[in-house]
Amino acid sequence: MYEEGSGPVATEELLVPGETCWRIERADRHAVFVDAADYFAVLKGAVLRAQRRVLFIGWDFDPRIRLDPRRSGRRRSGGRRADKLGRVLEDAVAANPQLEIGVLQWDYGMVFALGRGLAPIVLLNRRTPDRLTLTVDTHHPIGGAHHQKIVVIDDCLAFAGGIDVTADRWDTPEHLDRQPLRRRPSTHRPTGPWHDVTSLVSGPAARALGDLARERWESGTGRSLEPVPAVEACWPPEVEPLLTDVDVAISRTRPEHGGAELVHEIELLWLAAIAGARRSVYIESQYFANRRIAEAIAERLREDDGPEFVVINPESAYGWLDETAMGPARAKLLAMVEDADVHGRFRLYVPVTVGRRPIYVHAKVLVVDDRLLRIGSANLNNRSMGLDTECDLSVEARGDDPRRDELAATITGLRDRLLGEHLGVPPEAVAESVAACDGSLLAAVEQLRRPVGRSLVPLPLPDLGPVDRTLADTELLDAERTPNRWRRIRRSFRPRH
Repeated sequence: MYEEGSGPVATEELLVPGETCWRIERADRHAVFVDAADYFAVLKGAVLRAQRRVLFIGWDFDPRIRLDPRRSGRRRSGGRRADKLGRVLEDAVAANPQLEIGVLQWDYGMVFALGRGLAPIVLLNRRTPDRLTLTVDTHHPIGGAHHQKIVVIDDCLAFAGGIDVTADRWDTPEHLDRQPLRRRPSTHRPTGPWHDVTSLVSGPAARALGDLARERWESGTGRSLEPVPAVEACWPPEVEPLLTDVDVAISRTRPEHGGAELVHEIELLWLAAIAGARRSVYIESQYFANRRIAEAIAERLREDDGPEFVVINPESAYGWLDETAMGPARAKLLAMVEDADVHGRFRLYVPVTVGRRPIYVHAKVLVVDDRLLRIGSANLNNRSMGLDTECDLSVEARGDDPRRDELAATITGLRDRLLGEHLGVPPEAVAESVAACDGSLLAAVEQLRRPVGRSLVPLPLPDLGPVDRTLADTELLDAERTPNRWRRIRRSFRPRH
């Protein structure tokens, strides 16, 4: 890792191993799941087809959730019970005597589990087969969380992104106001619309995520696992890849703890992406609460020819504590960014349903121009940059790649798909509007927004009271924990012209 004041990287490429990412590995296939309905259904089939090992590494985990309610809900008897995650795992190990399944969940997640009426995993573990291990991860600093959302199957298939395998996540891209299948697993109480994104890779990229998952398993449990011997191709036949034979970068946050040094590749990639952006930056995030990144955005906004920024957030954070910590920080940073936005190139929007109900945004997505697609677990707040463990995956259309045009079209195509979902229009309509607006993403969004029905709504800037202002100024509930590398990154990573 470069230190402040050392020679610059001096590159137009954003993904640099040892700097903005850990490793770059080839993925035989790469796919993206927008919202959890399709992801959970594919995950169910992949677990049941697993040969040797399945590892769940997550912030939260609920064995009572249904993985494919659209299909199992049509069965007459036993369908719902057979569809529950815990039952799927039990059936998988019962059917295959060579299969082992491990679940590692953040230990503080037990507090949430008790609040949901769920027995702690350590107690559930007493009632599961020997080859199904459910345990908690206590290896993190005080106040920190294990926040990665990774599932690795036979070291040949790996899911990684923002979707926790737990309650409240299941939804479809339609985000209906009334969705009878969107319910809590215990009370069957209806839950709200939820937007999320995760990715799937196979080949060497999946094996690299297997290395990361086993490393986390050992740090959390004290038990080491050997890599799984090579197995036959395991790509789910029902999944159409977004890309094939593509390089995928893995970026991490790992806090300084227990003798391990700080790793903040994710923060450095954020800064490099902002520094290197030429025309547009598209962001989906649960929060907008990182001062360093907001300051970097503000600096680019002051430039005469800097990029546009389109940010998608939920209306408010999920839960009282999160909103207390992140809400005031967002208000303060938005005021700072708006002051810097002298050219009108920044907007923060909230997606709403047909009935104008706010959709909760849990996705963590970054798209820079037509060159970088990044999907992960890290939020746009301080703790995701230096306190929690995180994992993001990125694909870059590099200038020297003979397939650059194909990759660039795929990256912008996914961005247009996401915006189309939020705006209630086909992706083609987004692309056409961007072209009609001379390449301006922000102008296209404004052209497509509607005052009724499914759309995006600008977030009004709230007034902060004395207590909220103090929380925002002191960053008491979400302090910075990383050295500031913005100046070096700004010199080193350049816009591609």
